[in-house]
Amino acid sequence: MSDRAQPPFTQPGDRVVLFDGVCKLCNAWARFLIRHDRERRFRLCSVQSEPGQALLAWFDLPTTHFDTMAYIEDGRLFVRSDAVLRIVGQLSWPWRLLSVLRVAPRTLRDWGYDRIALNRYRLFGRYDQCLLPNADHASRFLHD
Repeated sequence: MSDRAQPPFTQPGDRVVLFDGVCKLCNAWARFLIRHDRERRFRLCSVQSEPGQALLAWFDLPTTHFDTMAYIEDGRLFVRSDAVLRIVGQLSWPWRLLSVLRVAPRTLRDWGYDRIALNRYRLFGRYDQCLLPNADHASRFLHD
């Protein structure tokens, strides 16, 4: 990594998935990662949490309106389809195979991503408040 400062709440080499903690689809994504990230590469962080808010602010992303998932790898930010494909590319087979979608133009990938992201509450629903990780999964989350 370059000599720029490290994002808050992270260490060099960290891989942090920021997700909307009240979105049912986003929570399903977090549970999917917990189940399929057998090597525990990724840390999860709700955008509504103190660390999530600090990371959003660090990268100049909105802190009150969440319309994309963000992924931080070794201090670098990835969003939208780039984030999803970078994450699945590090999972075990067969999920890693989905990373071949990188060959599609980013504008097309992001258009598809945006259709789902902008309608996720209507399509999948939302929780009244962020769900807390259970005791078995607490170590997978970035904490303050």
